[in-house]
Amino acid sequence: MKTSLIRIGKLHLDFAQSGFAEYAKRLQHYTKFSDELLVVNSKSKAEAAMKKAEAEAILKKISPTDFVILLDDKGKSYSSETFAQYIEELQMKYAHVVFVVGGAYGFDDSVYARANAKLSLSAFTFSHQLVPLIFGEQLYRAFTIIKGEKYHHG
Repeated sequence: MKTSLIRIGKLHLDFAQSGFAEYAKRLQHYTKFSDELLVVNSKSKAEAAMKKAEAEAILKKISPTDFVILLDDKGKSYSSETFAQYIEELQMKYAHVVFVVGGAYGFDDSVYARANAKLSLSAFTFSHQLVPLIFGEQLYRAFTIIKGEKYHHG
């Protein structure tokens, strides 16, 4: 299975970027992981226009056969173990799973319409700077659980 993360916006916190880069590197052991950073010009745009511009950029990167999961506060929550089971099920069904982190205003309706699922990382609200790092660690943890490795001590 190929796994991708598409995300809107730059990471300005060096520690978050370096932490995410470390997990992205570790993920290569388990999956063909790619990270696609989309920078959409946000100068003087209204919220609706911004969401629309971001949606166009996101949807251009998604193929019709991709299974798309939005990282969304209204998504389904999992424990680390049940998330690992979910990833394992997806591995058996799909060649490419794409996770998407939206911009500061969330997703346009067109992105929700294309999505196959929504995933919530927590009931907490996280800075967009931290989401890739937290997600990367949880995805890495899921693969180590699937493989029965010692990283997860549940």
